[in-house]
Amino acid sequence: MSKEQQPENQRNLAYYCQRFSELNVNTSEKRGDAPYKPILLLSIIELIGRGLIKDNRITITDELTKTFNKYRQSLSDGSFKSSLSLPFFHLTNEDYQFWHLDYNSKYDYSPQTNEKIRKSIKQLREYVNYAYIDRELFELIQDQDSRKELVDTIISAWFSLSQNKLEDILQVNQKLQDSFQKELEKLEKSAEQKALPSSYLHKVSVRNAFFRKAVVHIYDYKCAFCGLKVRKKINQNIVDGAHIKPFAKFYDSRINNGLSLCKNHHWAFDHGWFCIDNTYKILIASDLEEDSPNAKPMKAFQGEFILLPTSSQYFPSIDALQWHRQNVFRA
Repeated sequence: MSKEQQPENQRNLAYYCQRFSELNVNTSEKRGDAPYKPILLLSIIELIGRGLIKDNRITITDELTKTFNKYRQSLSDGSFKSSLSLPFFHLTNEDYQFWHLDYNSKYDYSPQTNEKIRKSIKQLREYVNYAYIDRELFELIQDQDSRKELVDTIISAWFSLSQNKLEDILQVNQKLQDSFQKELEKLEKSAEQKALPSSYLHKVSVRNAFFRKAVVHIYDYKCAFCGLKVRKKINQNIVDGAHIKPFAKFYDSRINNGLSLCKNHHWAFDHGWFCIDNTYKILIASDLEEDSPNAKPMKAFQGEFILLPTSSQYFPSIDALQWHRQNVFRA
């Protein structure tokens, strides 16, 4: 959609998805490993989702710096380098501005001052009180579904062009999984920490986005149950990357713990209406009642094989499928 087709006064979810997919990133960065503006936005979205940014005032905290550096390392091969101050300052230069800086009384506009702010976090803190985003965008990020779509938009727009090979997508997902497991191990070893805080799970929104992307990619964007494939735009699919063993319980986003399922069959799988045996055949709950005048009923899939990835190394884990049959399936 062109700039004329998307009026600036319609600042809804579609508007901000458009803005996030058209960020001003120079050519060398777009071809490279990880543009720094998208990484900063992913970090901000995560911290708002976790409740660590409670109002629309974004300051350079240790947590923001840590999150930015973590995603920068995971989303690049090491050749990409950038201080947090660069995107923090340069996001104000978008054609349609949604990122704003609140300067203090020490700031006097000049190219020399801006160069100091751009290159140094110390100088940025000296001249800038905080950043803030459009009120409409801040409200959207606080909504879980909108937050998911904004994250998916960033990942599809900025981490697909240079990572269009399956191996690259899987490598990023594995880096994020390894990083998360290390954090879990540190947390579990803490004498004071008796259980994972509920806010901690919100931290995985970006990681789960890469999990979903990797899973649906290896299934060619088809539902493993019914074969349905429908796509609209770069970041919207009818299928989800579903965890077989729930992430909230096992924190496992390895590819073999995933299935590509359409919305209906994802819900049905999570609620135990069907399961998959060790030979990858579908088993349907015996007490299922349904009326499907315009589609193949679920019962008709009894005994059929699910669709599988072309390579056996990505097949669903037998252990995970067995756990689902024993703990979720309602025979």
